[in-house]
Amino acid sequence: MTGGAGFIGSHLCERLLAEGGDVVCVDNFLTSGLHNIEHLMQHPRFRFSYRDVCQGLEVDGPVDAVFHLASPASPTDYLRLPLETLRAGSAGTWNALDLAASKNARFLLTSTSESYGDPQIHPQTEDYWGNVNPVGPRSVYDEAKRFGEALTMAYRRSRDVDAKVVRIFNTFGPRMRPDDGRAIPTFVRQALEGKPLTVTGDGTQTRSLCYVDDMVGGLVQMMAGEHGGPVNLGTPHEVSMLHLAGWIIELTGSSSEIQLVPRPQDDPEKRRPDITMARELLGWEPKTTVERGLRETIVSLSSRLNQEASVGHGTVPSASGPADALTVGVQS
Repeated sequence: MTGGAGFIGSHLCERLLAEGGDVVCVDNFLTSGLHNIEHLMQHPRFRFSYRDVCQGLEVDGPVDAVFHLASPASPTDYLRLPLETLRAGSAGTWNALDLAASKNARFLLTSTSESYGDPQIHPQTEDYWGNVNPVGPRSVYDEAKRFGEALTMAYRRSRDVDAKVVRIFNTFGPRMRPDDGRAIPTFVRQALEGKPLTVTGDGTQTRSLCYVDDMVGGLVQMMAGEHGGPVNLGTPHEVSMLHLAGWIIELTGSSSEIQLVPRPQDDPEKRRPDITMARELLGWEPKTTVERGLRETIVSLSSRLNQEASVGHGTVPSASGPADALTVGVQS
């Protein structure tokens, strides 16, 4: 699995181990850290490889499936690491697909709702081609994922690789970084610290929030199926950013106020998946309520912030290294 030490990747590692799989996790901690997988390091069926997926992937022995999650995923990260993001989506995806082809393994690309850009149809269906600014600041992530989708389908058609694409919509849960830059960890951190919650624009822009356990279940089901996708994975229930900020203030018991700040360029106005295909092909839909997920996330982020405070440096110690966080292959 590439990107296995990341937020979603670490939860996926746990899920695969719980189902009896052997997991090889490849990551270089560019936007993740050892703390996400440290509890797995002594597991007899877990193996970690500190490696940049853009430099190639090698796994001894058979590989049944390659989950490709490697890429900076938050605006804060991919705006800070534009070239690394483009390499992960291009060279990294190419190397992960080559591994799958050489091992006769299944392959799953975790693409993104950002493939739709600032959508002009609502909700977004998989046959919508999107409305993406190819030269804007967000394009390094949007276009890297769109290229990854094209490459995955080319391998499926021309190399007969059992390759699949899912488009992940906004996902949240434990192990998000407090400095992640996305709305939920930012709002929670600000609320816990008693600071104003910075909502961009007028706060009417919406996102659809899916809890990480549900998302991981969808990834596993997609890998096990026969359809190549793309398939949307996410919740069809929208929340405005203004409503989300107020909700988090209420759940944390914070006295924080809401402060409106300028919106970033090309920030999507609406985001909601049509998950008809996921329901029909996979029998999948989210089960966790947003409120329950928010409560779990608040507990996790509160613990992380307390840990950072006890360290005294503002960050949890973790390994760091070359460019690009990744994880490779599931063996059996």
